[in-house]
Amino acid sequence: MNQRKCPACGSESFYTKDPEDQYNIFDFDLKEGKIIFKVEDTESNPPDIVEETETFCKRCAWHDKFRMLKQVS
Repeated sequence: MNQRKCPACGSESFYTKDPEDQYNIFDFDLKEGKIIFKVEDTESNPPDIVEETETFCKRCAWHDKFRMLKQVS
C-alpha cells in the first residue's frame, strides 16, 4: 500500500488553507493512504484535497503541493 508522508520529517499530519479565506485552516492526517480530517473541520466543509492542493506539514516547515508528499510503501 502506498502512503504519503512529509518528505522532510516523515510526518503524516498536515493542514491546508481554505482557498476562500487563507486564515482558516483544515487539519488532516494521512492514515493508510486516506485523508482523515479532524472532526471539527468536517463540520465546516473542508476543501477537496487534490494533487495541486497547497499542503503544509504540522511538524516541520515543509510545504508544497499535495503531489509532492513522499510516496512510501
